[in-house]
Amino acid sequence: MSLLDYELRRETPTRLFENNLCYVHPRAGIVPGAGKDGAPRVVMTMTTHNVLACDEYKKLLSMETDDLGARWTEPLVSDTMAPRLQAGGGYDGQDVIVATSDFVPQWHAASGKLLGTGHTVTYPLEFGYPLNRASRFPTYSVYDPNAGEWMPWRKLRIPDEAMSQNCSAGSTSRVDGPDGTILLPVCMMRRGITGKSAATVLRCEFDGAALHYLDHGDVLELTDRTRGFQEPSLARYREEYFLTLRNDRRGYVARSQDGLHFQEPMPWTFDDGSELGNYETQQRWVVHSDGLFLVYTRRGARNDHVSRHRAPLFMGQVDTDHLCIIRETERVLVPERGARLGNFGVTPISPEETWVTVAEWMQPVGCERYGCDGSIWVARIRWEKVNETFNGGTMTL
Repeated sequence: MSLLDYELRRETPTRLFENNLCYVHPRAGIVPGAGKDGAPRVVMTMTTHNVLACDEYKKLLSMETDDLGARWTEPLVSDTMAPRLQAGGGYDGQDVIVATSDFVPQWHAASGKLLGTGHTVTYPLEFGYPLNRASRFPTYSVYDPNAGEWMPWRKLRIPDEAMSQNCSAGSTSRVDGPDGTILLPVCMMRRGITGKSAATVLRCEFDGAALHYLDHGDVLELTDRTRGFQEPSLARYREEYFLTLRNDRRGYVARSQDGLHFQEPMPWTFDDGSELGNYETQQRWVVHSDGLFLVYTRRGARNDHVSRHRAPLFMGQVDTDHLCIIRETERVLVPERGARLGNFGVTPISPEETWVTVAEWMQPVGCERYGCDGSIWVARIRWEKVNETFNGGTMTL
C-alpha cells in the first residue's frame, strides 16, 4: 500500500492553569463559508476541569476563528450549555446537577448545521465526584452561526429499554450520510449489569433541529474482567467502516461493511505484530481519500511519568488489509510535557488540511514541573495530496 505524507505545524491559541482549573476536551467543528474570504468558521468547544477532583466538568466554553487560526476569540462560557438543576434526579430522590460533557461538534452537510454530541454527567448540588454513573444519556446541540451561540442542549430519546438508562455518546466520532442519516457510536451498560460497558452504533436522523433515534447495530462486548468497550469512534474509508474502541488493557478495532454490523474486535498492533501499547484511553480516526490514520497514545515512549501514558499524542497510518499501524509512519503530533493528552478531537478543515486539537490535562498534581502549562494545542496536518473525500467538514458515506 502507498504511504501518504503531510506537513505538521503546531499552534497554541489559548491556555488555562489557575485556581486548580484547566481546559479539557477541546474539539472543533466548522461552518463552511462563514469565515473571512470564504474560509470556514472554526468553532472550538472545551470544558473546565478541577484538577483536584475526578471528572468534575462545570462549564462548557466556546471560541472561534474566522481566518484559519490567525486570530481566535477569547473562550466564553456558553450559558445555553450550562449544567442544570434536576429536582429529584438522584437515586434517593435528592436534587442533583446535570451537565453535558465530552462534547464533539461536527458539520452535518445534509442539513447545513454544526451539530455537537456528548452525554450527561450527574453531580450532587455541591459538585464533586459524579453521581449516578449508570444514568447517562446522549446529548446534542446545534450551533447558530448568526448568534454565535449553541442552542440549549437536549437529550436524545432512545426507546430501546435495554439501553435507554445508560447510554453515552461522549467523546465519540460519527459518520454522516448524504441523505442526513447519522451513524453515532455509543457505549452502554446492559440493564442489570453494572461496571461493564458494551459498544454499538446508533442510526439516527437529523432534521436540522432535532436528532431522532431510528435503530442500532450489533452490540460489541468483552467477557473478561475489564470494564468492557468505551468511547467508540467510527470512520468510513474506501467503502468500509472501521470502529476503534477504548478498553482498560488495550485498544481494539473492528471492521464493518455497513457501519452497523461488525466483525469481532481485535487488539490494535503494529505491523510487526507487537501490541500498539494504547490502553485506558480513546483513539480517533483521521480520514483522507488516500490513507486512513489513527491518533492515539501508548506505552513505551519514555513516558512512564505521564498518567496512563497519555502523552505524547501519536499518529500512524493504518494498514486496512491487516488492521494494524504501520510503525514507520508513526509521528508525534503533540509532544509530551508531563500532562496527559488523552482526550482530543479531529476536525477536517479543508481538502488540504486536518486539525487535531488537544489540551494539556494538568494531572497528576505537580506535572507542570515537566514543562506543561495548560496549553490547548492545534496540530495542523497539511496533506501532500488533496483529500477528495472532504465534504465541508465531514466524511460522507
